[in-house]
Amino acid sequence: MITLESAHPAGPSEQIRAQLAAMIRSGELAEDAKLPTVRQLARDLRVAVGTVAKAYKELEAAGLVRTGRANGTRVNAGHMLAPRLLSDARVLASSAKESGMGLEELQNLVEAAWKSAQAT
Repeated sequence: MITLESAHPAGPSEQIRAQLAAMIRSGELAEDAKLPTVRQLARDLRVAVGTVAKAYKELEAAGLVRTGRANGTRVNAGHMLAPRLLSDARVLASSAKESGMGLEELQNLVEAAWKSAQAT
């Protein structure tokens, strides 16, 4: 589900937040899906409870999840990407892999394209 890379420039909390946000936006985590408890995910990932709690708090602040004592942390509705955008992202990822491009290189390419699009 979630993988942490020790050499990644983002810390573990940000990696958890970003991966969960991506799973929500892609539809991999459906509306009302229940996330693991903070303690369970911390145990599974071998990180401090506070690390996971921070990621969940940021997801909640962004409106992607809601937390309730009895219901745990659940995915909010309305945050899945438009189907065309998701399809385009999958095509781009597939094309990048086929050409031998790594994830970091693809991310840099997307960032450059983003900045170029904002300049126009």
